[in-house]
Amino acid sequence: MSAIAGQIIEPYASALMSVAQSRNLTEEFGNEIRSLLELLNSSAELKTFLGSPVVKPQDKKAILQRITADEVNPALRNFLLLLVDRGRILFLEEIGKQYLVLLRKLNQTVLAEVTSAHPLTEDQQNTLTAKVKAMTNARQVEIATTIDPDLLGGVIIKVGSRVVDASLRGQLRRIGIKLAQ
Repeated sequence: MSAIAGQIIEPYASALMSVAQSRNLTEEFGNEIRSLLELLNSSAELKTFLGSPVVKPQDKKAILQRITADEVNPALRNFLLLLVDRGRILFLEEIGKQYLVLLRKLNQTVLAEVTSAHPLTEDQQNTLTAKVKAMTNARQVEIATTIDPDLLGGVIIKVGSRVVDASLRGQLRRIGIKLAQ
């Protein structure tokens, strides 16, 4: 993230958090932002449309109003329209991610990015949550999973700057390094 983008993203995410806190909507906004981020990630057309300087602001607003009609709190919808008015809608994804960072801080929650060879069962997720809580002293754990069949088995857990590689591929690599010595 460039310095200029940071100067834009931080204040907008903080302002959104202030609105959410004043209305007791921090969790609701968090869920709605996660949905919006999923939508942006699954639709390259929408991302391009919103980021395009050629598209008129009123057309961007019309699309935003259509996709958020019954799904999004009116205060969050107004925030999205404000981003269009200020020419900042292209930063929506980063602002949304930063809001989620602020929400995790507020809730004393850590984000565990988990990469596994296969989807995790509920028991495995519960075990992982307990391990990450013990590792970090966090009150809650949010797990974001990615599937990577190349791992062969096991998991890689990333919490902040800490990485725990308990994958079969990682174990085989470490054995290979020892054998080579």
